[in-house]
Amino acid sequence: MLMSSEPSFQQRIRSFIRRQGRLTTAQQFALDNLWDTYCLKPDVTYDYQQVFGRTAPMIVEIGFGNGESLVDMAKNNPDKNYLGIEVHRPGVGHLMMLLHQQQINNVRIYCHDAIEILENKIVDHSLAGVHLFFPDPWPKKKHHKRRIVRSSFVHLLTKKLVQGGYFHTATDWQNYAENMLLILNAEPSLMNSSSTGDYCERPESRPLTKFEQRGLRLGHGVWDLHFTNNVGN
Repeated sequence: MLMSSEPSFQQRIRSFIRRQGRLTTAQQFALDNLWDTYCLKPDVTYDYQQVFGRTAPMIVEIGFGNGESLVDMAKNNPDKNYLGIEVHRPGVGHLMMLLHQQQINNVRIYCHDAIEILENKIVDHSLAGVHLFFPDPWPKKKHHKRRIVRSSFVHLLTKKLVQGGYFHTATDWQNYAENMLLILNAEPSLMNSSSTGDYCERPESRPLTKFEQRGLRLGHGVWDLHFTNNVGN
């Protein structure tokens, strides 16, 4: 019997830690009352056309934090469907609260590991885009192996993106930006959208977060990378 050299999901190095944090009253209310409206079950295989009630380009955002930028993008792009993936329940609760308050219907959520969702619940050549904004930089050198952007992750993305689909990531850690640029440039299926072959200016489509605005006021740098998939379906 052939044995796969690919480690099982349980054996893989996690790129996140489940820091649950303290839930506000509003977040807990959302988790208790809005879960079935906005959240998808990670053990169920969905037809996303039925989930959203329409056919539209689908964007995945990995690690949406408190969800405020995802809400802005979904509100500004009603012609697109958005899947948000986040492991931290306070952020999930906050996003559901915002979606409910603003009556935004083109977002659904997985509270689960993004790699497993991409591998098992997203069919190949189905995503118009993938967003990864300010992932955990794991700044200590001994922890770099935990960074989510590595060659296996990038290869997985190219399988899930449609031809012309894009991957957009941003970080405020220069070392991580340089490392991601090397990894993304090494993937033959992807083409850098930057005219200078490295980083892009922040597009208007990516809202500034409060965290990012504070960092910019303090003189911190932010690096955006945008790559498109050139392989046909």
